[in-house]
Amino acid sequence: MTISVNGVELFYKKSGQGRPIILLHGNGQDHRIYKTMIEELSDRYTVYALDSRDHGRSSRVKHLSYQSKMEDVAQFIQMLDIKKPILYGFSDGGIIGLQLAIRHPDMLSKLIISGANTHPDGIKRFVFVIMKAVYFVTRSRKFKLMLTQPDISEAELGSIVIPVLVLAGRHDIIKEEHTLHIAGCIPDSNLRILKGESHTSYVLDNRKLYDAIEAFIS
Repeated sequence: MTISVNGVELFYKKSGQGRPIILLHGNGQDHRIYKTMIEELSDRYTVYALDSRDHGRSSRVKHLSYQSKMEDVAQFIQMLDIKKPILYGFSDGGIIGLQLAIRHPDMLSKLIISGANTHPDGIKRFVFVIMKAVYFVTRSRKFKLMLTQPDISEAELGSIVIPVLVLAGRHDIIKEEHTLHIAGCIPDSNLRILKGESHTSYVLDNRKLYDAIEAFIS
């Protein structure tokens, strides 16, 4: 299905019945990374899996910002009249989730993020250098986004009023101290660093992610 929000067409897949949960993918991906999770969650929840702007089957744009992507999701929730959804965001999706909880404090009931950062310096140095090299060659707006944004302050994290689960892999591309900082700044947060996991290993079609989300929601 598609919906017009914030000047773009967003594609989304809706399935299941029950308490609403929204799934947001990472940079360069689309809703299909959650195929297994959608099947699991649909037994108990109404699942909305979105393609963010310039990804998947949603509209292409010339410029990307986390602010515009966040407002896309806010308008999506408002236009479909989704009451107090839970939101899970991976990587870029986690950044969007944090911004949504900051800018629209009454919109969500709970937030789960994994592999998210609040500033480009939260990315491990060797990964950041590789990203810069890729951007130099491709001039990809998706890589430019990750190299220049976001910029979420400690005070903004401290303003989040809903419960937040912060996840990351022990071998994530995000610095572990950065993940610890995010969790430490959010008043009502839970933190889980998953041993043996990378940025994506527990996210892509993996039961570990479902178990962590279900435990937090329950």
